[in-house]
Amino acid sequence: MKTTELLRKDIMIMDLRETTKEAAIDEMIRSLHKNGVVQDAEQFKEAILNREAQSSTGLGDGIAMPHAKTKAVNEPAVLFAKSTKGVEYESLDGQPAYLFFMIAVPEGANDTHLQTLASLSKLLIDPDFVQQLKQANSPDEVHQLFDQSEEDDHDAESTSDSAVDKDSGKPFIVAVTACPTGIAHTYMAEDALKKKAAEMNVDIRVETNGSDGAKNRLTDEEIARADAVIVAASKKVEMARFNGKRVLERPVADGIKKTEELITKAVNHDAAVYQAKGSDVSSDNEEKQKSSLLNTVYKDLMNGISHMLPFVIGGGILLAISFLVESILGSDSEIFLFLNEVGGNAFDFLIPIFAGFIAMSIADRPGLMPGMVGGLIAVQSEAGFIGGLVAGFLAGYIVILLKRGLRGLPQALDGLKPILLYPVLGLFFTGLLMYFVFGPIFAGVNHVMVNFLQNLGTGNAVILGALLGGMMAIDMGGPFNKAAYAFSIGIFSDTGDGSLMAAVMAGGMVPPLAIALASTFFKNKFNENERKSGITNYVMGISFITEGAIPFAAADPLRVIGSSVLGAAIAGGLTQFWNSAIPAPHGGIFVIPLAENAVFFLLSLAIGMVVSAVVLGLWKKPVFDQKK
Repeated sequence: MKTTELLRKDIMIMDLRETTKEAAIDEMIRSLHKNGVVQDAEQFKEAILNREAQSSTGLGDGIAMPHAKTKAVNEPAVLFAKSTKGVEYESLDGQPAYLFFMIAVPEGANDTHLQTLASLSKLLIDPDFVQQLKQANSPDEVHQLFDQSEEDDHDAESTSDSAVDKDSGKPFIVAVTACPTGIAHTYMAEDALKKKAAEMNVDIRVETNGSDGAKNRLTDEEIARADAVIVAASKKVEMARFNGKRVLERPVADGIKKTEELITKAVNHDAAVYQAKGSDVSSDNEEKQKSSLLNTVYKDLMNGISHMLPFVIGGGILLAISFLVESILGSDSEIFLFLNEVGGNAFDFLIPIFAGFIAMSIADRPGLMPGMVGGLIAVQSEAGFIGGLVAGFLAGYIVILLKRGLRGLPQALDGLKPILLYPVLGLFFTGLLMYFVFGPIFAGVNHVMVNFLQNLGTGNAVILGALLGGMMAIDMGGPFNKAAYAFSIGIFSDTGDGSLMAAVMAGGMVPPLAIALASTFFKNKFNENERKSGITNYVMGISFITEGAIPFAAADPLRVIGSSVLGAAIAGGLTQFWNSAIPAPHGGIFVIPLAENAVFFLLSLAIGMVVSAVVLGLWKKPVFDQKK
């Protein structure tokens, strides 16, 4: 089967309009649903987002491949979409995505379909081919490019899995690639490793653990004579066979983007010896396990925050507008009562949604209900945002334990697990622990923290504001940024105090605004493309979209991040010095009229922006000197 048989012209989107990740996913799913590829759009989206929760399908180099294998799909297909504006997609290189391949696979997909999808994935390793796709303007051009590339690649592909010559004298390594769904990343990593190994004059054999099972399985003899083993996998693979070998264990994304590093380490024996049994594990493996645990916790936390944010933003802004209406029309106004009621109702869901989707990230759908109820118990016991966080992780891991504990039940009872056993037992144990143990404990912790913050002196408040503002600029949408934002939302939801929200918002607005200002007044320090992008950062900055600064930070991290953190910290600290407060969790310049001491908030923002822009402009070298 040719790739173009799955890459249908009628479902392509040559001008993707949405610019945020979930909205872009929705736009692509609508096309699949409209054209009969997907029968249940909601179920398919859930499968897509579950895959994203495991690790982003943003590959870097402007490409994203959201994919899912589910019974919601009628027939296998690949939707190609192209964005001119770019979509912030949590890519490996931090850059926006411009090319999308949404892969829809039914649960009963045959081997031919899966092999075709593997071939499509491998083509996207070629940067010249990707550049040609970016320039394509019609579905016909996209088809022609794939037809031509498949013909050019045919001869190389036909010999790619031939046996390795034992007497070649070259270094020899073996590898396993695998991703959670086994559709795209598995084969991209395989192809990337093979091509890079050929460039480096290294022999390699790659086993793929794809959706259709293990292919090109490594033999015992190959494993025995290999210099080292690369396991580029984001799911469990059979590891006992590598006992005593030097093994590099990395996410499948590293097999795509860090191939040279992996092969170099493997050839130089720069890897820990894998121990299949016992506790005699090397410190390198221990560090990897710790890192993996932190990544998992972060992923679960971000799943809760991302689903909570619409309630925070929608409810918070309506509440803020209601306060403005109250100051004009009074508290008896019907408009005030309506806005306040609707906004308040959205806020009532905030912590239960947060806890529920943390639990769902951990334990899949069975974790959602006990997590949400645990979050509600946290609200009712006044354990607040921290209590909701605990409830989410507690419910998720309780359901995981239930799944393991109920494995031994007769197969005839499998149908009862999701509809009876998991909901009843998950809710019982989560409710029991939250009601009698964690709810009261974290209610006390929450009260202590809130009292501490409310009694901060001016000096301490300025320090805290500077810290939160600076954190917003350290990684511009990454863990530090999200941690500062989540902390301020927690205080905002527990107390209604928007002072720290002001520090976070100012800190998040400074980086894109400072870059825009610097590119305007220090033109010789930026190339033509950067100056054009700088103009768009004015819009992103006033809209509180910190991520607009990411491309500049990626190109010149020390100067851009250093100057941004300085300006953001100054702005955050000044908001606390002048007692500014923002009664809405998002909106940037558009919600500033609702702020306390709005003029001083704007002054804080302006000072931080100017300081950051001047430091960046003076620190950067002129464009013609940057290669020195």
